[in-house]
Amino acid sequence: MNRIDRVTAILIQLQSKKVVKAQDIACRFNISLRTVYRDVKTLEEAGIPIIGEAGVGYSIMEGYRLPPVMFTKEEATAFLTAEKLIEKLTDASTEESYKSAMYKVRAVLRSTEKDLLENIDGHIEVVKNRIQANIKTTLSPLQPILKSISSKNVLFIQYVSVGTPSYTERNIEPVGIFYMGNYWYLIAFCRLRNDYRNFRTDRMTKITITDEKFNKEHPSLKSYLQEVAAEKELHTVIMRVNKEVVKHLNEQKFYNGFVSEREAGDKIEMTFLTSSLEGFARWFMMFGDQAEILTPIPLKERIKELACAISKKV
Repeated sequence: MNRIDRVTAILIQLQSKKVVKAQDIACRFNISLRTVYRDVKTLEEAGIPIIGEAGVGYSIMEGYRLPPVMFTKEEATAFLTAEKLIEKLTDASTEESYKSAMYKVRAVLRSTEKDLLENIDGHIEVVKNRIQANIKTTLSPLQPILKSISSKNVLFIQYVSVGTPSYTERNIEPVGIFYMGNYWYLIAFCRLRNDYRNFRTDRMTKITITDEKFNKEHPSLKSYLQEVAAEKELHTVIMRVNKEVVKHLNEQKFYNGFVSEREAGDKIEMTFLTSSLEGFARWFMMFGDQAEILTPIPLKERIKELACAISKKV
């Protein structure tokens, strides 16, 4: 990126947040802090009203705005790709809000970019797997959750736990949401359990933003997830599976800590992070005749013990 493009990008970044740290700019463009200071000075000399405060960061004087920004072709297609993902992987309310935003984005595109999106629209698709397609819900929980996080309002939910036909009613203080293994999850402080809990949003049958505010300072979602991972002793499991078996593992591989996979000749080598070797061993027994554990050794030994115990009863 040449200096003119970088300085322009820095100006856009400064407008994207109330305060931007010099270190954040340096990390984004892989430049030194000294170069950041020089680029910001260039903007100031061009008449941009930038306020700099030592130890805090840079901000632009309230009321100053750039004219509408033109997007590159790559940025325009990235928006379209995101639209496809949001359409299939979020709830109806979030999808509708993003579509509304996309109309505004398209409105400032040049004719060539608009033609590009129309031509490429039919060449990008996100396909739900069979399990995702079977998930039916009329509830749109993501936007209420995000509003609650922003405003610090307590959420009231009705929640159906795994293996129970009835629901419980809970008042919760939301921390954050994340997507994993085909589902959206909410981390929140549950007042019923007086502890942090993990809620799968498709198991919510009702969600309401209450008028009650919460004052408790909760950890960020990232720090919470890192803390949970640190508390659990995670074991790395590597196994090789016949290719025709992999397609039948579906959702189960995510429940057992699936991380990645790669081709290894006529087999697929899969890597997992699991907190329970015992649970993994028993899951492995379901398809063990078509697979091989490479590591760890204790897991291989436990599987042998289970196989011997079964053979004595057959």
